[in-house]
Amino acid sequence: MESELSKKIVNYALKVKENDRVLITYESEKCNNLIKNLIKDITEKKGIVFTKRIDNEISALLLETTTDERIKEIAKRNEFEVDNFDCFISIRYSTNEYEDKNVASEIRKKIGDATKESHDIRTNQRRWVLLNYPSVLDAYKAKMTYDEFYDYAFKSMIFDYEKMEKAVEPLKKLMEKTDKVRLTGKDTDITFSIKNMNVVPCLGTMNIPDGEIFTAPVKDSINGKITYNTPSPYRGNVFHNVSLEFKNGKIVKATCNEDDKKLNEIFDTDDGARYVGEFSIGLNPYIREPMEDILFDEKIIGSIHFTPGAAYKEAYNGNDSSIHWDMVLIQREEYGGGEIYFDDVLIRKNGKFVLEELKELNFE
Repeated sequence: MESELSKKIVNYALKVKENDRVLITYESEKCNNLIKNLIKDITEKKGIVFTKRIDNEISALLLETTTDERIKEIAKRNEFEVDNFDCFISIRYSTNEYEDKNVASEIRKKIGDATKESHDIRTNQRRWVLLNYPSVLDAYKAKMTYDEFYDYAFKSMIFDYEKMEKAVEPLKKLMEKTDKVRLTGKDTDITFSIKNMNVVPCLGTMNIPDGEIFTAPVKDSINGKITYNTPSPYRGNVFHNVSLEFKNGKIVKATCNEDDKKLNEIFDTDDGARYVGEFSIGLNPYIREPMEDILFDEKIIGSIHFTPGAAYKEAYNGNDSSIHWDMVLIQREEYGGGEIYFDDVLIRKNGKFVLEELKELNFE
């Protein structure tokens, strides 16, 4: 399966061509077999490969002790990478998601501000893939044995995205002509507009696993309340039962089961953090349960995510922020159910599309 995933990344996602400069960043020697396959496949395409190993424990300490002078050097290094590489493959490996919980929010904001330009170039002008290599911690969070999770993760990553591409086209067209969206469910009733916003299917060319379609709400159009029924991890903290109330696009109240003060500190990071940059519908039929890993959780079939923070350039609603916090609501019946309405027409109920032209996306 690692060989198949490598070929999907190189040939389908990145479309590596001769003399493309490719940087592979990884977090554990456990990823070596996949990296070896990637090097062979990239070289076969006559690409030029470099690798960079990251140690999460050391990286967290470096962040905690970061000074303004070091932030200037971080910005320079990031600029060097986007100036000198055409493609980026980032392979994460989860060991301890609380490792960087003590990094001051002020440091994070300064780094975000200093690297914003290079980050935008990397995100919007370079080809990139981000994935999590299966770890024991991931298996634990998914409540599986490691072998079970390994198979599960790779099946979801090597999904036939080209097949999904055809199935998602009617939904894309419907979203493009929709004005008002309404989401309902337990402790959730929220409305917003997506009128004239660009709609982007995500089908295995950036995040892996993939399988979603996103746009952005008109920035000041959101009113109502949404309550997320999956854990919401963010920078070393995990929040449960996050509930957000909106007025004219802005989060005016935010609560959770844990620490409301810490939650609101995140939304006070900058002016854009209390506005929403993304509305997305999850479509991957292999991913059904949350595991506190947004790369997987945001693709859950029968889910949506509604994201405070920065909008992507592909579907830009004018909102900028140093945060982009994907928060997931599963609307399948076993998670309490819920509905999606487009211009007052029910399009999905309890996680299943009800319009005939969309039923193929139920993958039944």
